[in-house]
Amino acid sequence: MKTTSSQGLHHLHTASLCTPYLLLVPLGLLALLLALPSLGSSHARSQGLGVLCRGAAGTDDGAGGYYSVASTGADDEKKASVAVAVADAETPPQPELSLLVGVLTMPSRRERRDIVRMAYALQPPPAPAGVARVDVRFVFCNVTDPVDAALVAVEARRHGDIVVLDCAENMNDGKTHTYLSSVPRLFASAPYDYVMKTDDDTYLRVAALVEELRGKPRHDVYLGYGFPVGDDPMPFMHGMGYVVSWDVARWVSTNQDILRHNDTHGPEDLLVGKWLNIGGRGKNRYDLKPRMYDLNWFMDNFRPDTIAVHMLKDNRRWAATFRSLPQQFKQDRIVTGQVIGLLGQPLLKLKQLPDAGNFQLPTLAEITRQQTDSQSSQDRLRFLPLLL
Repeated sequence: MKTTSSQGLHHLHTASLCTPYLLLVPLGLLALLLALPSLGSSHARSQGLGVLCRGAAGTDDGAGGYYSVASTGADDEKKASVAVAVADAETPPQPELSLLVGVLTMPSRRERRDIVRMAYALQPPPAPAGVARVDVRFVFCNVTDPVDAALVAVEARRHGDIVVLDCAENMNDGKTHTYLSSVPRLFASAPYDYVMKTDDDTYLRVAALVEELRGKPRHDVYLGYGFPVGDDPMPFMHGMGYVVSWDVARWVSTNQDILRHNDTHGPEDLLVGKWLNIGGRGKNRYDLKPRMYDLNWFMDNFRPDTIAVHMLKDNRRWAATFRSLPQQFKQDRIVTGQVIGLLGQPLLKLKQLPDAGNFQLPTLAEITRQQTDSQSSQDRLRFLPLLL
């Protein structure tokens, strides 16, 4: 009995010692709850736990374009104010104009899109720097084939330049109308000055087009390869590529008469001109011939002042275009690393490639000789800009 009583007194003593510490637990939780809001980032309020944001263009970290914003401490407000002040001081001037280039294509033409992407990516930006904001988007109708749908989804995630319209895939059965009428709604939060419709068999020199647009009005514009009919020099623009101002695209999107009269079926370029003629729109019309043209059968009619060349229906014609307009590519950049040969072996170490500003595309015979002749490694480098 004595032993039992002693054990009871021991447990009672231990419980009395633990009680103050147990009372501190809810107090600590309460203090933590009160402190959490002050830990939040000043850039994006998210209950102090940080936020997950979609990365802006050019900030992809390799994880699908997402990055996390975490809390950094109690002095976030001070740091944020300093960051905003620096950002305001370094904010570049607003561009003179903005242009959306919609390349109408089909889901199955993946190789063609890769060529077109490369063609635009290698072009120098419009001058002077920052004069224009130009966005290129590839435009589909609904993708119904399950294989195409899966591949387009991956492509869209990788490049972020896909627009899918709510229509059945077609060329002259309303796709252009759907495109022009959808753009003002899709980009309502950040409208463009101009909207262009072009095709995936057209090579467009962006800087040359921007230079043409700089001196043009920003309203009621219809510009392209003017197609004469009778005494009218340009009742419509050729479908290889034409530009309308934002207000014209918005007018198309709200004009119910076009749909009421079922006026979207037929040659799309002719129909666009018809809508604008009937509605009295696009009065500021500009004909860019002969700087916009079709590539002829012999592929020998390239112009040094080209704005757009059309009818590039196969890789042979694209190759001829790159060969004939080499000055349209960016100057080469400094590259470090190894050049890998055909068998995976390093050809040489390099710090800088030769100037690629005046390079010419090789012929098939030159490439064959290149693989068999014992030329120096430096001579071989002149072909490398084609692969970068």
